[in-house]
Amino acid sequence: MSETPVTLGVDLGTSGVKVVALDDAGRLVAEAGRSYPLLTPRPGWTEQRPQDWVAGALEALRELTGKLATMNALPVALGLSGQMHGLVALDAHGEVVRPAPLWNDQRTGQAVAWIEERIPRADLIARTGNRAVTGFQLPKLVWLRETEGEAFARTRHALLPKDYLGYVLTGEMRSEPSDASGVGALNLAKRGWDADLLSVLDLNRALFPEVVPSTAVIGTLRAELTGATGLPKGLPIVAGGGDNAAAAVALGLTSRRPEVGSVSLGTSGVVFAPLTAPTPDPEGRVHLFAHADGGYHLLGVTLACAGALQWLRDKLAPEVAFDTLLGEAAGVPDGADGVTFLPYLAGERSPLMDPDVRGAWTGLSLAHGRAHFTRALLEGTACALADAFEVMRPLSRVSSLLATGGGARSDLWLGLVSGALSVQVARSESEPGAADGAAILAMPAAGLHANLEAAMEALCPQGTPVAAEPATVARRQHAEALAQLYPQHAPAGQPAS
Repeated sequence: MSETPVTLGVDLGTSGVKVVALDDAGRLVAEAGRSYPLLTPRPGWTEQRPQDWVAGALEALRELTGKLATMNALPVALGLSGQMHGLVALDAHGEVVRPAPLWNDQRTGQAVAWIEERIPRADLIARTGNRAVTGFQLPKLVWLRETEGEAFARTRHALLPKDYLGYVLTGEMRSEPSDASGVGALNLAKRGWDADLLSVLDLNRALFPEVVPSTAVIGTLRAELTGATGLPKGLPIVAGGGDNAAAAVALGLTSRRPEVGSVSLGTSGVVFAPLTAPTPDPEGRVHLFAHADGGYHLLGVTLACAGALQWLRDKLAPEVAFDTLLGEAAGVPDGADGVTFLPYLAGERSPLMDPDVRGAWTGLSLAHGRAHFTRALLEGTACALADAFEVMRPLSRVSSLLATGGGARSDLWLGLVSGALSVQVARSESEPGAADGAAILAMPAAGLHANLEAAMEALCPQGTPVAAEPATVARRQHAEALAQLYPQHAPAGQPAS
């Protein structure tokens, strides 16, 4: 009996690594995963040890290949994905210099200010699609130079998390546009590192790896890793994509159909809008990145979404099931009887771009209880996503959104998102993620599809629309609370007309 060819996808997430195997029809054949620790050495700092990523990935791959062997399935290529923006600093021998600061690390406020003192924000946005952002890799390099001079002096290479795993697997240092555009130094029009920008910041262009297309083969599996992983000798490793771009590939979101975007209700909340051309927000309130399909996309990110509900459950109702909390919230009307929740538990990204804002409940009275707290939290996260989408709306052609993430299992929550954003939201019939997208990005190299466009067209999942929930009162209350507590951000918080 002939072996079934499958492509593998590896997603190097924040809480753990996930690996999947897909056949040429996009069906999940097998999966495995491993978790690893998150380090918080100081308030506002988040780090991980790249060595933990590698150990977890190799173990998960070994488990996956064991499963595939029993299914008579043969890996024919492997694609990479992972959390964006992290800094893996390597010395001249390719050894890790220090733990990697992550995408949600907030230590770089002074570095961000220093960068924008030397490069006007408008120029930075025109070149890279983004303002300087605390979580991006570029400010981390500046911070490393100014704060840990000895470590910076040893640093010869700056890699993103998935690209570091690619280096370990192949011995080659490469990146690709969707992840590299989250560094803060990639010229989007040229899809290459901006030498003029780096020169102004006195950073060596040689720190950064070559940028290749997302479907390009960056190398083959190192022979010494075949035993540790169970993977075949010479397996092609494909560049892949940053986690948001890879997840979008798995959903079939392409710049060739810019009217369909996505909304993810995960730990953070993300709105993804494909673009045919690089069109940034002039104020940099949402991100503009390269897409793995060769186009571009806008990304609005609110830092506390399903993570906020997890926080409420853990802190205030640890014995209560999520379904119970959501059921209680469904009985509370639009506006939660006057209660408003600002969901800025970890600062905020889009559109406020302010690491110092904080969450709050307002409008509380003796008449309110747990159901009002939960309803206000759901509304608050939907309104935060709406704030980002209001910036994206005139820049994109999105008229419908496919929903993913743990929060997308709730009809109420998705309905509130639809009502707050005033756009149709559909729940994806499957729940493909970044690992699936990485596997799809590897399919052209494996010969399973002629090109990425053909693969995405063949595997595109369908969605079931949800009924919109009224959110007019919640949007008004959100804008009022934001203006009262953070007047400097009030214009971005105005509800849609």
